[in-house]
Amino acid sequence: MNARELYAQAVSIFDAALRAVPADRHAAATVCAGWDLRALVNHVAGEDLWAAELLAGRTIADVGTALDGDLLGDAPLAAWSAAADAAGKALVEAADDTPVALSAGPTPVDEYLRQLAADHLVHAWDVATAAGTNLRLDSDLVAAVTDWFAPVEEAYRAHGMIGPRPPLAADAEPQDRLLAMFGRSEALAATERFGAAFDTQDVDAVMATMTGDCVFESTAPPVGERHTGADAVRAAWQRFFAEAGEHRFTTEERIAAGDRVIVRWRYDWPAGHVRGVDLFRVSGGLVAEKLAYVKG
Repeated sequence: MNARELYAQAVSIFDAALRAVPADRHAAATVCAGWDLRALVNHVAGEDLWAAELLAGRTIADVGTALDGDLLGDAPLAAWSAAADAAGKALVEAADDTPVALSAGPTPVDEYLRQLAADHLVHAWDVATAAGTNLRLDSDLVAAVTDWFAPVEEAYRAHGMIGPRPPLAADAEPQDRLLAMFGRSEALAATERFGAAFDTQDVDAVMATMTGDCVFESTAPPVGERHTGADAVRAAWQRFFAEAGEHRFTTEERIAAGDRVIVRWRYDWPAGHVRGVDLFRVSGGLVAEKLAYVKG
């Protein structure tokens, strides 16, 4: 896939993810430390406004501080669209053999576009995750960005541009691998979506975070009750919510290890509380297993 196609498709995926965000989630936290959703969109819009300037032949000094601060105003979606359109128009006029004046030095247009494509693609997943959805990225784009990023991953990490790579299962899926390269854990995101849905006691929302062949093992003594398949697990949740009364789960810690996540929790009800752990297995961004254990 050439760099222009890669960039255009990544922008389209980011745009679709942003337009799918529910109105009540526009201030949601993201996996990017210190950024809520608006701050993340402001960053990506800023990148495209910079691209419009740099692809037109201007330098960082030429632009100065014009693109600092809030770029979204009162209409974030419209501002983002305008930024993406400006970059796209500048790209039409940009020659492939004209270097772009980046802070790292003159950079070929092809390389610059691959940098931008990677950022848009990964941040599209960030946007969807903040909105509580499981975004499956196009496999060809995942492969193209992975191939480009693999040789430079450690340099990016050494300069503090990405976080530590979380542990991965040996047979991790390509999307899991790409996200881990950029310091993200799809397994953690999946269990957080499950927890948020569980707190609503909405069985449909809970099941939307689980695979069709999911498994749930409860804490019922002595060895737990095992429920296999979506129908059986759905029925288990329906019984639990109907019988639980006033209760609250509080997550104390999440630890990711490849496609598995350990969640330490405390469960409170009017007469007391217990503490326990869930062992999750995640597949394709969905919970495939939830095995629960409690201090007895």
